[in-house]
Amino acid sequence: MTQTSPPASATTSSQGPQIARRGVLYILSSPSGAGKTTLARRLIAADPGIAMSVSVTTRKARPGERDGIDYFFVELQRFNAMRDGGELLEWAQVFDNSYGTPRAAVEAAISAGKDVLFDIDWQGAQQLSEKMKGDVVRVFVLPPSGHILEQRLKSRAQDPADVVARRMAAASAEISHWAEYDYVIVNNDLETSVSAVTSILNAERLKRERLLGLSAFVRDMQRAL
Repeated sequence: MTQTSPPASATTSSQGPQIARRGVLYILSSPSGAGKTTLARRLIAADPGIAMSVSVTTRKARPGERDGIDYFFVELQRFNAMRDGGELLEWAQVFDNSYGTPRAAVEAAISAGKDVLFDIDWQGAQQLSEKMKGDVVRVFVLPPSGHILEQRLKSRAQDPADVVARRMAAASAEISHWAEYDYVIVNNDLETSVSAVTSILNAERLKRERLLGLSAFVRDMQRAL
């Protein structure tokens, strides 16, 4: 885990003391079609304090996707060079494509007290947790039922039938990792699920060990008493 030095003291604004905080690495995982991407987009839209981690991938862009915004689209040779050179915090092979998280931008963000949201699978969550354990918060999103998950996958116009079949076959294996996560949400109602992921993030931001400026703030308060 990247180490940072706590600031000498807390700063003060017109709203009161602003205690320096280390950022949260907020992971959302689920089988494909359970709704994690929709939840991620809603959270990003509602909360300016968290930004989406942009993954690098070897898969081709889908209609409407933009390089550097949705993903960094690279050739396999470049991806392997990033992986072997230590430029990725985590990486995984998903079906026929590789995905990974660039290291530098994430480490800079959390050191500056910014939160980063990840839409990654269980493999990526395991690797990120191993390298950045104290910074990671993991949420697993379950579909309401297997039948509803199948309906959602079939309704996607971009994916052919054979891809849908492969995703359904992989869903059970993905769901088997639910117990490795800190929180689990059954995405039966979108608004309830949005409220849940927001509440989890807000609570994790307040954890004592993330408040790097808290000790200095308390010392200053004691000296003033």
